Amino acid sequence: MLRLLGLVCIGALSSFAADQDAIAYGKYLLEEVAKCGECHTPRTEAGAPDKSKLLKGATLDFQPLHEMKEWHKATPDLTPSGRLFMRWGAPGMQKFLETGVGPAGRRAEPPMPAYTLRPHDAAAIVAYLQSLK
Repeated sequence: MLRLLGLVCIGALSSFAADQDAIAYGKYLLEEVAKCGECHTPRTEAGAPDKSKLLKGATLDFQPLHEMKEWHKATPDLTPSGRLFMRWGAPGMQKFLETGVGPAGRRAEPPMPAYTLRPHDAAAIVAYLQSLK
């Protein structure tokens, strides 16, 4: 049991720890497994990811060899301040990560892969995204 400002806090700290664990797990999945930043983070002139604009959307520096219908040359901002997150909200982002289909019923378009993540994994990624500014 922990006392903070004269109050007994039991569940609040375990909830905070669980939230921090989910955010850390979501960050791991986003950065190390799915590699979202490779496309959704702009690059500096030297070609390195611009960490000051992490997941803020970018113009892609690659394209298909042949014309591909519905190919996107740019990626959206995935942070909570971005238009996509504002339109879809956390539930829409999670649904997209679980099904590869957005709230309007449209599938992921190239070059975005159609992920079909487990709900726990998708929720962790969304928790991490929500922690970003």
